[in-house]
Amino acid sequence: MDIYVSNLSPFITNEDLKNHFSKYGTVTSANIIMDKFTNRSRGFGFVTIPDDTEAEKAIKELDGSLIDGKTISANKAKPREDKPARSSYNNRW
Repeated sequence: MDIYVSNLSPFITNEDLKNHFSKYGTVTSANIIMDKFTNRSRGFGFVTIPDDTEAEKAIKELDGSLIDGKTISANKAKPREDKPARSSYNNRW
């Protein structure tokens, strides 16, 4: 299961996030989303724990917990919505 984690400190690394969640199960990936222009953390990321029971426990235990002095939010990740392609030409008229 993919877990959406928000309100992360800009100083948290992928490894920090993985270590924090690995107390609750096997973490196969932990990825903090970075701004493509500034290369700084956008303050959220995703953690993957394949076992749904372990993932649910991690969400329950870590939602509202402190990491690096910030209260994080942890929820089951929702699928990304398909957005229609933006065309600046069509939007002008």
